[in-house]
Amino acid sequence: MRQQSHRYAHSARLRRAAFALALAGIVTLAACSKKEAAAPAPRPVVAVAVHGDGSAAAAASLPGEVQARYSTPLSFRVGGKIIERRVRLGDVVKNGQIVARLDPADAQKNAASAQAQLEAAQHSLVYAKQQLDRDQAQAKENLIAPAQLEQTTNAYASAAAQRDQAAQQAALSKDQLQYTTLSADHAGVITAEQADTGQNVSAGQAVYNLAWSGDIDVVCDVPESALAALSVGQTAQVTLAALPGRSFKARVRELSPAADPQSRTYRAKLTLDNPGPDVRLGMTADIALAAPSTSDSSANSAATSAANTAASENGSFTVPATALFHDGTQPAVWVVRAADNAPGVDTLELRRVTVTRYNERTVVIGQGLKDGERVVLQGVHTVTAGEKVHVIPPLHPEDFAS
Repeated sequence: MRQQSHRYAHSARLRRAAFALALAGIVTLAACSKKEAAAPAPRPVVAVAVHGDGSAAAAASLPGEVQARYSTPLSFRVGGKIIERRVRLGDVVKNGQIVARLDPADAQKNAASAQAQLEAAQHSLVYAKQQLDRDQAQAKENLIAPAQLEQTTNAYASAAAQRDQAAQQAALSKDQLQYTTLSADHAGVITAEQADTGQNVSAGQAVYNLAWSGDIDVVCDVPESALAALSVGQTAQVTLAALPGRSFKARVRELSPAADPQSRTYRAKLTLDNPGPDVRLGMTADIALAAPSTSDSSANSAATSAANTAASENGSFTVPATALFHDGTQPAVWVVRAADNAPGVDTLELRRVTVTRYNERTVVIGQGLKDGERVVLQGVHTVTAGEKVHVIPPLHPEDFAS
C-alpha cells in the first residue's frame, strides 16, 4: 500500500513538471510572436510631388555678374613706407594720374650718391683723355717708350668704362626715385584697396585694384547640360536686376575650355554692346542665350539639337535647395517610391540629377526627374536608400512652391 502511494506521488510530480514545461514553451512562443509583430514604424519624411516648369528653355537662362574686361593691381616697383594715398575706393582715375607715394628719403640719397659717382668718373675720364693726348704727341717725337703709351691708352679705356657704369647706376637710381610715386597706367575706377597710409610694402605688393574703362563683360558659369548650346560669337540678351525694363545685347567673347574642379561649371565671358553709364560693375545679370548661328559647326548643331530634344522630353523642375545633396561628386535627390504590397508605406530611391541653374533658394533640375514624382525636401542627409518612410506634407507649402 505504501509503495502504491509513493508511485502515485511520483506520477503527480511528473505531470506537474510536464505542465510547467508546456506553459513555459507557450510563454516563450507568445514572446517571440510579439517581437516579430513589433516591426519598426515607417520614418516620416517631408516630400511633395514635382511638376515641370513648362518651359524647356529655362536652362538657357544663366545668372551672371557685370565685370570690367581688364582689371589689374596697382603696386610700387620698389619697397618702402606709404606716406600718401590720393584716391579712395570707387574713385575714377585718369591715365598717368598719381594715386600714392612712398617715403622718398632713401631713394633721394641713393640718387645723389650715384650722381656724385658719375661726376667723379667723368672727371677721371677727362684727365685720362688729356694724359692720352700728351703721350700720343710725345710718342710721335719718340720722347716716350711705347709701353708708356700703352699704359695711358689702357687707363683711358678703363676710365671710359667706369664713366659708363656710373652713368647707368645714376640712371637706375633716378628711376628708383621715380618709382616711389605710383601712377595709374590706364583710365578706370578703383575697385579695391589693399594697403593703407603708413604701411610698409614690398616691391610688387598690391596697393589698389584698377578696373579699366572701356569694354564691359558679363561673366557667368555654364553647367555641363547647357554647354552644347553655347559657342564663341553667339549673341544673348542680358537683363539687370538694378535696371528693370531694360535689356542689353551681348556676345560670347570667351568660353573656358576646362571645367572648374569644384563647381564643375565652365566660365563664359560675354561683352556688352553699348552698356551706357548706368551699367555699373558688380551688378547681377540674367543672361538669355539666343539660338546658335548657322555658321556653327555641324557637330555643335547636332549636339545642340540633341540637348534641346532631351530638354523638351524631360522638362525642367524647380525644387528647393534643401532637397539637393551630392552622391560623391554628382548632385542627387531622394525620390519616394510607393510600395505595392503595403499601402501608405513607401521606400526611398537615390536619384542622380543634372542641375542647370542655381538660384538663391532653389535649383533647376534639367534631367533625372519625371513629372509627378515625389521628392524629399528636408533632412536629405539623415535618410538612406531603401528606407521605409511615410510621406507627410510640409507645414508651410507656400515655402516650397516651385
